[in-house]
Amino acid sequence: MIEAPLGELGVAVPRVVIGANSSVVRTTLASMLAANPEVQLLGSYSLEKAFAQLENLKPDVLLLDAGSAADEAAIALEIDGEPINSILVVLADDAEKFLTPDAIRSGAQVVLPRAAKAQEIFAAIQASVAGLVVVHPDALDSLLEIYGKTQSELDSSDQILTPRETEVLRMIAEGLGNKEIASKLGISDHTVKFHISSILAKLGASNRAEAVTLGMRHGLIMV
Repeated sequence: MIEAPLGELGVAVPRVVIGANSSVVRTTLASMLAANPEVQLLGSYSLEKAFAQLENLKPDVLLLDAGSAADEAAIALEIDGEPINSILVVLADDAEKFLTPDAIRSGAQVVLPRAAKAQEIFAAIQASVAGLVVVHPDALDSLLEIYGKTQSELDSSDQILTPRETEVLRMIAEGLGNKEIASKLGISDHTVKFHISSILAKLGASNRAEAVTLGMRHGLIMV
């Protein structure tokens, strides 16, 4: 079987901005992304400048390096409960700081160790674009401990929509299209698609109508 890059198959290629305070890390990550046709690198900046570029560049994914305690604090401050209209992929040695409910609501869908291999980062980016939350196996035990659950207690029915996803689902139930939702929320059409993909995945729905039905059944929305 011959495999073609995502762009050649008509699938949207994730647009990525790198945020790292280390120039060495920025160069390494930029070279890695530039070598893969399945992602589009929009730019590489310090952490502060990367967040400042969000409104201008509107990347699908913000790849962040938390290389020090100061970097971790800076990222945590930026995502402290405030929704960000980009998926956050965080490279951090201390995953627990970025696996809090507030961080996940803000868009922190992927947390990987800083030693993660290129193929792990690429796979995580693609999974996050599909609406999944990605946690490296090394961080799974600490995550389960944080939420007080064992592996056997995890169940897809426990997944709860973020406030923004619930808002999008409510608008879908009202019959609004993607462009109307984007306009009302002040976000891009692409971000709306990401939210919808995440909603479908979390609810186990195959389409928008089924998502609305399941949302009502779970008491997430009322129509």
